[in-house]
Formats: sequence, C-alpha cells, structure tokens
Amino acid sequence: MYRMGQEEVDEVAKVILAKQLFRVGDPKAGHLQEVDRFEKEWAEKIGTDYALMVSGGGTAALICGLAGMGIGPGDEVIVPAYTWLATASAVLSVGGIPVLAEIDETMALDPDDFERKIGPHTKAVIPVHMLGRPADMERIVAIARRHSVKVLEDSCQNNGGMYKGRRTGTWGDAGAFSLNYYKIISCGEGGILVTNDEKIAERAVIFHDSGTAFRPKAGELTEPIFIAQQYRASEVMGAIARIQLQRMDGIIADLQRVRRTIEAALAGEPGLKFAPSNDPDGDSGVVVAFQFDTEAKARAFQQSPGVGGYVGIDHGKHVYTEWTPIREKRFMHHPAMNPFNFPQNKGLRADYSDTACPRSLDLLRRTVFCSLDPDWTEQKVAEKIAAFKMAAKG
Repeated sequence: MYRMGQEEVDEVAKVILAKQLFRVGDPKAGHLQEVDRFEKEWAEKIGTDYALMVSGGGTAALICGLAGMGIGPGDEVIVPAYTWLATASAVLSVGGIPVLAEIDETMALDPDDFERKIGPHTKAVIPVHMLGRPADMERIVAIARRHSVKVLEDSCQNNGGMYKGRRTGTWGDAGAFSLNYYKIISCGEGGILVTNDEKIAERAVIFHDSGTAFRPKAGELTEPIFIAQQYRASEVMGAIARIQLQRMDGIIADLQRVRRTIEAALAGEPGLKFAPSNDPDGDSGVVVAFQFDTEAKARAFQQSPGVGGYVGIDHGKHVYTEWTPIREKRFMHHPAMNPFNFPQNKGLRADYSDTACPRSLDLLRRTVFCSLDPDWTEQKVAEKIAAFKMAAKG
C-alpha cells in the first residue's frame, strides 16, 4: 500500500454511521452498497463485463476463478516457478494439481516452457504479473487457445497494470487481483475476480457465498446453486477500495515516472543490465530489476550501500523451493481432503523438487529487485541512482 488518507476515513465513517456493514442490504433502509458499487467501478476501469470482490485476498479470487472454470480433481494447472505460493495452493484448493513451468529473463512465465509442459490433463494455466511486470500474454493466450487450455491471470501484484495498451487481468478467460496490504492499492485484505464469461462469473459468485440461495438476486442465476465457501467482502472493505481505486492510476503513473527516471539515468552504465520486460511501457514500476552474470555479482551489488532490494532467490515463499508444505504434499487438515491423495490425481505431475525448474532458480540467483516508491522526491531518486552507479563500479 502506498497512499491512504482522510478520504478513506470519511467513506468508512459513512458505512459505520449507516450501521450497514454486511454487503447485502436494501438501499431504502440506508444500505450504501459500497461493495456493489466497487465491483461496477472496477469492471468499468479494468474493462470487463463482470467483477466480484472477495474477502480472502487474491488467493480467494484465484480459487473462485478456478471454480468458475470447473477445475477440479484429475486436472493439472500450469503455474510459474516464481510466484507467491498461493498461486499453486489455489489449484489444490479446488482439488487440482499445480504443475511447475520455468520463468524466462522477464521473470514471468516462459511461454515456450508453458507449451512444453502442456499434457493430456492440463486444463488451465495461471500466468503471473509479478512485481508489476507483465507476462507475455499475447503468446501465452495464443498457445492456450491452440491447446484448449483456460487462462486465469494472476494480476495480484499488478492492480491496474497494462500490457500492450490493455489492462492485465483481461487477456485470459478470467483475472485475479489482490487488495492485500502489500499491493498497489489496498483495503487491508481482499481480492477481485474479473471475467467476460457469464458462466465463470456466476459459478464464482455461487462459490464465494454459501448463502447464495438466499440472496435477493439468486433467481437471476442460470447456473445451479451449490454450497461452497464464504469469501464475502464487507461494506467497510468496499468503502476503502472505492477510494483506493480513485488513487490507482496516479500511483502507477508516479511509480512509472520513478522507474523511467532511474532507467534513463543508468542506460549504458558499465556493469549494469536491466531485466528485459514484456512491455516496458506497461510495466507498473513496482520495482527496478537488474540482472548479472553470476550470483556473486548480484549479491555484491545488492549489498552495496544505498542499493537495498533483494536477490530474487531470497524472495521467500515466492520461490517454489520455499513452498515447503506443497513440496511435502501436505494440504488441508485431513488426509482424505488432500488432493495429492485423490485417486483422480494419481499419476499427475506433482514434481516440486530442486531440479524441477533449474533455469528459474538460476535467474533468481542472478536478479536483483529494488522496490520503488511513488512518493520519492527528485532528491531521493537521485540518491538511488548514485547508489546504483557506485555499486556497479564495485
């Protein structure tokens, strides 16, 4: 989260004073419909027909998206080796098996390895726009269409980001966003699922609310209602998110200004090479990423005074080798509910060993990410540039 202030306080106060915190309510009785309004405003901003706000972060949005697509036991879903572990755990949450694929130098899913990993049980792929850096959606979608594979974009770290003039999260069959505290905009927790597919949208709505059958609009649904999870967002979340949405484009513009200033100042600097981007104009500017020939050079750069940031391999649970419960095939509280034990999943590709994605691990050892801030002053940016230049000299 970058910016929050009195506007959010005022909007939340309206909800509290109305005493209508539950997302379902009658406007005639004073219900402000903050969540409903946010969903409509988000869909309009992003450019999709449907948007669903959920309470369980981007994880819940991914789960609802997979449920909407009908993913379940017996299905494989391809995920990149570099992403927060929830991308993989969401697949397990609906009974499927996540299959790892390599990233490339852009630090996003490698389209070639994605295609290599498609097998007879592959039903979907989840490309991830890590750290505001878009995946190669044109190639990924084209490959997916050739093989009849669904595409669920994980845009949780790229709220409002672009790829070739179009918002990330809108290229595939559905897209997931996060409103977690650490994201571009935030209401503390929560997420959003978007799609243009009515069936995916309806199934996701049903899945996210175990009380769907009792809601005022239940009769408008064409999909059979089933009982699933409880991911309803509250009116307080909706109120904060609506104001945050108004800030989003300004935050991204300022992040991009900082990134472009740094990259322009360091262009051609000996000893420095930026990680390539699938769309430099669309990159949200959450980080500036440097790549080196060796891990030793990357660590020397990162440890230089004033540089900050981190070497990719140290990015905790974003690196598949740190997904300990998944690697040990421990999921859910009861063995009978563990997808790794399902008979339908016998023989599916559940390889999360150190040798599963060696190229990804090599790239992560040689890439340094430095986080940026939209509110950095010109002096702060100049200081960072000077630190990067000094570090490059060794």
